[in-house]
Amino acid sequence: MSRIEKFSFRKSNNKDLELFVKRDDLIHNYISGNKIRKLNQNIFSFYKNKCKKLVTFGGAFSNHLLATAALCNELSIDCVGIVRGEELNENSNGILKKCSSLGMQLNFVSRSSFSEQKKMSGLLVKDGIPTWFVPEGGANLEGIEGCKEIVSENEEIFDYYVVAQGTTTTSIGIALALPPSAKIIVVPVLKGFNSKSEMKSVLNNVDLWNVIKDKIIVLDDFHFGGYAKSTNELREFISEINQINEMQIEEVYTGKALYALKNYLENNFVKNKKVLFIHTGGIFTDKN
Repeated sequence: MSRIEKFSFRKSNNKDLELFVKRDDLIHNYISGNKIRKLNQNIFSFYKNKCKKLVTFGGAFSNHLLATAALCNELSIDCVGIVRGEELNENSNGILKKCSSLGMQLNFVSRSSFSEQKKMSGLLVKDGIPTWFVPEGGANLEGIEGCKEIVSENEEIFDYYVVAQGTTTTSIGIALALPPSAKIIVVPVLKGFNSKSEMKSVLNNVDLWNVIKDKIIVLDDFHFGGYAKSTNELREFISEINQINEMQIEEVYTGKALYALKNYLENNFVKNKKVLFIHTGGIFTDKN
């Protein structure tokens, strides 16, 4: 469980609007944010199926790879990370170095090979070894189930739950666990991303989709050029937020989501509501 605390936008808070942040970024140094949520049920299934190895997928700067490496290290699980980019190696950046130092075996593959494998999920007996596969970003039904806890573990009920969106796994889990009157605001960080279509595809359950589809508000104009892209305007906003609040946000996920939220609240004159922003982590500061 992570704590909930108040935060503020400069010149935007008033008595008619309560802003809160759920500090999932504080759960663990490396297994923080939505990463631990998506891995919990996968690890449960790993043990349930008596697996001996865990394999997952990620890019060069994947916090999911790092979280998986750290969790498997703590649990003494043999793990493999399939990394997009055959030109890379374990010393290419700080995240890959840390994954390697935590005991993750890194296999670097071409982009085409990675694309063919990245959605592998569940139990597969490989070379006689029962192996549990976790798709890129933890985007499977186990990941969705784990993300429900972001909502269900809280006693307090909010009107809006807000989250940055990548694979849609976290946002689906939150949407499935929402109180009846609540809505979820999702902010895709990918340019040209069809959020609802992807959520429907990942969930792969028409009945459940019909239950949640009208609870979803998509703010898809705040990618700032695309994944990991930024602008001076966004960087200035992030700097201001980091100066006036205890939490720290970054440019890839949380900064874009908070910027979108501020815009939505102001342009829609939202009042007398309680808003919960889900801090999904994303800041990696290990320089070793």
